[in-house]
Amino acid sequence: MSVPVVREGAVAVVTIDRQEALNALDVPTLTELRDVLRGLRDDPEARVVLLTGAGEKAFVAGADIKYMSGLDADGAKAWGALGHEAATLLETMPKPTIAAVNGFALGGGCELALACDIRYAAPRARFGQPEINLGIVPGWGGTQRLARVCGLGVAKELILTGRNVDAEEALRIGLVNAIADPVLAHALEVATALAAKSPVALGIAKRLLNLSPGALDREAEEFGDLFDSEDAKEGLTAFAEKREPRFVGR
Repeated sequence: MSVPVVREGAVAVVTIDRQEALNALDVPTLTELRDVLRGLRDDPEARVVLLTGAGEKAFVAGADIKYMSGLDADGAKAWGALGHEAATLLETMPKPTIAAVNGFALGGGCELALACDIRYAAPRARFGQPEINLGIVPGWGGTQRLARVCGLGVAKELILTGRNVDAEEALRIGLVNAIADPVLAHALEVATALAAKSPVALGIAKRLLNLSPGALDREAEEFGDLFDSEDAKEGLTAFAEKREPRFVGR
C-alpha cells in the first residue's frame, strides 16, 4: 500500500508513502488516497483524520510531472478532478483533518495541506505552489484555499512567482498554525484532544466555517484547458528534460 492507515484510538493516521519519489502523487497513489479518505469520511470510529508523509524529507513533493506532461486538456481535467476530490474530502468530511507537514509540501502537496482544517509544520518543512514555472496553475484548489488561508495578496505573490517558503515564513503568513518538532507527535496530541470532543458539534462547526463561497469548479476548468497551450507543453516537457523552459505566450 502507498497510503497506509494506522489507528491511534479514534484518530486515523494516513501516511502517503512513496519515499523513492519524495511522496509525489501518481495516479495509483492519488486514487488510493481518495479511496482511503472516502472510507474514513463514513467511518464513525474515526473521529479525526491526520495526514502526513512517510520519511523525513517530504509531506508530498507534488504531482507526477512526467505523467502530467503527456496530458491533453481532457486528461488534465480528469487528473484535476481526482485531486480536487481528495482535497474536497479533507475539507468537507464532518470531522477534523490535520496535516503534519514533515518536509516538502509543494504543488499538489501544498494543496492537500491547505484542504486540511489545521496544519502543523516541522522546522525543515517547505511550502509552495510552483506550477507557474511549468506554464500551468494550481489545479487542486490552491488558487482558492491559499487566498482564504493567507489572504489574497500573499496568495497572488506566491502563486505568480512560484517561490517556496520555509516553515518560519509559513507561520508568519498564516499558512501553518504552528511549528513543532517532532511534528507528528504534536499533531497527534491535538488530534487526540479533538477526538474527545462531540463529533456532532465538531461537524457542524466545520460546516459553518466552510460556508464562504469559492470558485473551485472554475479553477478546475481553467487548469485543464491550460494543457492545450504550447506553454504548458513546453514547461512540463522542460521539467522532465531538466532544462529551462522557453515560453512563447500561447
